[in-house]
Amino acid sequence: MLTPGDVAAAANGADRAQNPVRGGRELADTCRVIALVLAQPGDESSAILSELAETHRWLQDGAREIAGLSLDRWQAGHMRLFVSGYPKTVCPPFESHYRHGQLCGPATSEIDAIYRRAGLEPAATIPADYLGTMLECAAWLIDRTGGGCGLLAELWVDHLGAWVPRFAGDLVAGSELELYRALGRRLTQLFLDA
Repeated sequence: MLTPGDVAAAANGADRAQNPVRGGRELADTCRVIALVLAQPGDESSAILSELAETHRWLQDGAREIAGLSLDRWQAGHMRLFVSGYPKTVCPPFESHYRHGQLCGPATSEIDAIYRRAGLEPAATIPADYLGTMLECAAWLIDRTGGGCGLLAELWVDHLGAWVPRFAGDLVAGSELELYRALGRRLTQLFLDA
């Protein structure tokens, strides 16, 4: 398994592109699963979550809890955490919020530039610094390079590592649902050494 220390070691090398990241496929899979869990729940989400929990043990308790909730209740919990909670949104999943105190701050254009350098076209409907998209990009880079990529090190260390640990802590502390507390713990685990 790739550890944040592996990514940090790659980033601290003289040439990031020449330092391969070990165990990348597992990290790519984890990034994709986390991106799915961050998404707005829909009609099929509970079934998908149950299926994911079969191979991702950290999701099992949350999947059981979600199976007993109405979709409206799950969506309300998601909305409160990530979109529009009252009196404030608990943990907006955007780098700019955590690094600059605003949405669509400088990090958004920095991440947009990383996507473009990777040959990806950012979605026009969501800011580039949305955590789910950033993790999808990391997974894509791992798949194509095996982890030995300067862009991955830049994305992981300079961007994700700069704010995701704080986001994860807010998620654990602020979620009323076990699914999202488990997500926060899993994110914390990924970035312990970053």
